[in-house]
Amino acid sequence: MGVWFYLFLAMIVVSIVLFVKIIITKIEIKNIEKSFSEIINLDTNNLITVKTGSKDINKLVNSLNKNLKNLRKLELEYRNGNSELKSSITNISHDMRTPLTAISGYIDLIKDEKNDIKKKEYLEIIERKTNDLIYLTENLFDFAKTVDVGEKLEKENCIINEILEETLANYYTIFKEKNIIPEIDICEEKIYRNVNKNSIIRIFENILSNASKYSDGDLKIKLDKTGRITFSNKASLLDLASVQRIFNRYFTLENGKGKSNGLGLSIAKQLVELNKGKIFANYINNNLIIEIEI
Repeated sequence: MGVWFYLFLAMIVVSIVLFVKIIITKIEIKNIEKSFSEIINLDTNNLITVKTGSKDINKLVNSLNKNLKNLRKLELEYRNGNSELKSSITNISHDMRTPLTAISGYIDLIKDEKNDIKKKEYLEIIERKTNDLIYLTENLFDFAKTVDVGEKLEKENCIINEILEETLANYYTIFKEKNIIPEIDICEEKIYRNVNKNSIIRIFENILSNASKYSDGDLKIKLDKTGRITFSNKASLLDLASVQRIFNRYFTLENGKGKSNGLGLSIAKQLVELNKGKIFANYINNNLIIEIEI
């Protein structure tokens, strides 16, 4: 027996080993395919498992399992969001019936009422109910606004100090009506950021709007040299659990006059992130603290 014989024998052994390995690999691939189909079709939380020493197959399985987890997470978010969206729209629609019914009733009373004092009283009630209806309608429109938030933002070099001062000036009348005297501390150094100006205005407006609704009469705004903006106010209607959900798109809170949704802060969060920033909320000693880093 020569060298060629042993070489030929070695080649046969290698070929058999490779053939067996290919067969095992094909079986494993079929099992992966079957497992993947069952997991997708049966809506189960199981993951794909294999019994093989192949690094490539294990790498494939790990990648598939990772994508399955992400898919389940997205599906759960969609289901929860869809359910919350329906619930929120139903609640708002139901709440709108009350002022509408009241307005209709008082209009009928005015038609038959001859006493001018009574008519004036009814008109004042209709005005209040109309304002309630406007408020609820704005909440409903906020749902539509969230669809447009993801559009690409055109950015420019802006001075954050000036935008914040301008927005605060626009809220002067509202704060006065609410008996809120804000404490403002804006650094003298100009803070330049490459952002979309309109979206930054909207962020500030949404935060200030929420402060005007839930503040116990105080509001502190600070912009420091690092560009960090802090809004804080006493908010006895809130608690730590609600603040942890305050950026949730469908978060609602009873404010004493009816339900108010949390879309304002949800939109603010999305806009902050689209401007490459971060936003945080905390609740310390009955104070709601919102911090923005852009």
